[in-house]
Amino acid sequence: MHCALLIASLLFWLMLSPLVQAQGKARDTLLIVGDSLSAEYGLKRGTGWVSLLEQQVASEKPGAAVINASISGDTSSGGRSRLAALLARHHPSIVVLELGGNDALRGLPMDMTEKNLRAMTQASKKAGAKVLLIGMQVPPNYGATYAASFSSLFARIAKTEKVALVPFFLKGIADVDDSAAQFQADRIHPNEQSQAKMLANVWPELKKLMK
Repeated sequence: MHCALLIASLLFWLMLSPLVQAQGKARDTLLIVGDSLSAEYGLKRGTGWVSLLEQQVASEKPGAAVINASISGDTSSGGRSRLAALLARHHPSIVVLELGGNDALRGLPMDMTEKNLRAMTQASKKAGAKVLLIGMQVPPNYGATYAASFSSLFARIAKTEKVALVPFFLKGIADVDDSAAQFQADRIHPNEQSQAKMLANVWPELKKLMK
């Protein structure tokens, strides 16, 4: 009798073990912290690149979650002030940082932008997340020296902090001959047709982090 009970108990735990492991294993959570380029500014809801990313993730890694914490108009300072609460709430496995463009548009000090993005990168890593930094560039009218310095700060952070980098978020959109056709009327925000290109620029690096 005791032997039969023991065998039944062992069989029960053998069947239950995979379920316990599955429940105990946290799913991958991608946290996007960005500005209007990631917040569907001027677009129909569900058509932005982050929405397209959700579809991509659902097809390639079912069960993973995408949290879009982007806010139109946000700066690197704003993102930095929000990040601690976002990390504590969502416990992401990957953090995508898409900020800095508004800093340049507002003429904010470049060293402040770099300091904020570096702090966000370090905080994300400390929380156990992998980081993907999204690089931006400014229009030629800002001057060649400023443009080169602004672009290089993203690469510098990625190199010293040893995190993944998308060199230019709007590659194939802002740097082509027919760039005006890729943007909304304000010439700042890519239109709906450009969102797939934005995802295509991000996905190869992001996919590596999800392995």
